[in-house]
This record gives sequence, C-alpha cells and structure tokens, in this order.
Amino acid sequence: MHIARKDLLVRISTILATACLLFAPLAVAQAASPTSASAPDSNWKQVEDAMGRPGQMQPGDVIKFGMPRKDLHVVLDGVDIKPGLALGSWAAFKRDSGGAMVMGDLVLTEDEVEPVMMKLQEGGIHESAIHNHLLGESPHVMYMHIASHGDAVQMAKAIHEALALTKTPGPGAAPAAQPAADLGFDQKQVEQILGHTGKVNGGVLQVGVPRAEAITDSGMTVPPSMGVATAINFQPTGNGKAAITGDFVLLGTEVNPVVKALRQNGIAVTALHSHMLMEEPRLFFMHFWANDDALKLAKGLRAALDTTNSAK
Repeated sequence: MHIARKDLLVRISTILATACLLFAPLAVAQAASPTSASAPDSNWKQVEDAMGRPGQMQPGDVIKFGMPRKDLHVVLDGVDIKPGLALGSWAAFKRDSGGAMVMGDLVLTEDEVEPVMMKLQEGGIHESAIHNHLLGESPHVMYMHIASHGDAVQMAKAIHEALALTKTPGPGAAPAAQPAADLGFDQKQVEQILGHTGKVNGGVLQVGVPRAEAITDSGMTVPPSMGVATAINFQPTGNGKAAITGDFVLLGTEVNPVVKALRQNGIAVTALHSHMLMEEPRLFFMHFWANDDALKLAKGLRAALDTTNSAK
C-alpha cells in the first residue's frame, strides 16, 4: 500500500514535469509575441489609405507624403519652375504620446487658399503660416503650412479632403528606374562646395542641411524631415547655369548674417517669416532665388551656411 502510493506520486511528478517542458516554449512564445499595442509604430497603412497615396519612410519613424503640383505651369524670370524646385506640397507624420504630429506645406493657387483653409479647419488641422516663397512668378502661388496634433488617420483624412478641393494631381504610377540624368552642371562639385550631398528629383538637385541643435514643437522633437532642415534646390537652366530656391532655417541671430552673405553673392532674398508656432528654439525661414552659374551660386550658398549652426 505504502509502495503503491509512493509509485503514484512519482508518476504524477513525472507527468507534471513533462507538461512543463511541453508548454514552457509556448508560454515564452506568447510572451514574446507583440500585441497590437506594442507593435512597431512603422505601420502606417491606415494613414496611407486615408491620404489616398503611398508615403515614404524617413529617419525617426516619420512617414512623408509628396504631392507635387504637376498641374501648375509657373514661370519666373523665364524659368519654367519644376515641381521639385518650388511646387512640392508635402505632409509628414510622426507618432507621439497623444496620437501623432503632422507638419506640412501645401502649394496653392490664390483661389484655392480659402476653401482649403476652411476644409482643414473643419477637420481639426491647424494652419501655422500662409505666405509667398517666391517673388514675381506667374501665376502667383501661395504656401499654406500646417502643424497639428491628433489621431493620425483622422488628420490624414482631413488633409486628403482639403486637397480634393484643389487640382493637385493624384498619385501616378511609380516611375520606372531612369539612368542618372546630366544636369548640365557639375553636381559633385556643387555638393563638394556645399559640403553636403543631395538627390536628383524630377531633374532638380535637392540638398537638405539639418540644424545642429535639436528642434522641438510643444515639447516633441521635430526631425529634419518634418521641415526644419535648410532646403537648397538647383534646377538646370543651360550652359552650366541653374535656378536656385529653397529656404534657410535660422535662429534670430543668424538672419542678418545670412541676408548679407546671400546678397553679396547675387542671391535675392524673397521672403522671411515663420513656418511654425510653438517651436523651440524660435526659428525663421528665409527663402531665396537666383539664376546664374551653378558653381558660383553654390559658393554663395556655402558662405551663407557657414554663418549658421548647421550640421557639418
């Protein structure tokens, strides 16, 4: 009797030990499996659906949507402005503890400004600036900057509905890979002079130069891809020349040194204003224009960059 009871206890212990060995891997796998709450923030499919177009991931888990105004034919100083030079609407999203932050810049004709503003307001999207970036272009275009916090999908839906009131083209088919185009000026030398490499987008060389210090908005760090990097664009105009535009992102103490450097090098200052409302440190955005020898203009832009606290 005593022996039988002892044998029974041994059998029960063996069964329990076997069960632990069998189910332990399953428990570990379930604990390691991410739930919807802990899933990576890089899943932006619903936001892309709400925007009605695909986005491109940027450093810092930012998704950016480009919406070039290919429908517009804008001319300035005899130059047909390409979308990549100065007609590129965009919106960028980054998740935060309260949902997401969105920032962007919408390129609009004068008659589109009011209806777009009304639709954005109805959707809870805040405007942070409305102004020019260029001078003397025809037809005249305006730039509406947005900066808002909330539910990413709802904000994307509001932006999509606002853009539907404009003639902004929808997303086209992905372009086939093209061989590197000859810009008509020495791209590598321009990049060497500027001290930064760029990318060619639609026949325009685009160079981004981040600030060296961190930028925040309402206490949230704003990555350079959300509009706080100096943007410099070169569009070839023939015989080694290029039209340039973009904007310098500046502290107040840097504004006049940059104005001086640009003007001394034949580059016009076309606008000076804010793009944001709650940023720290306080920033100013200076837009510029010139059409001249590309290497000469690169040297002038570098002289201006050297007066700023830009990343090296």
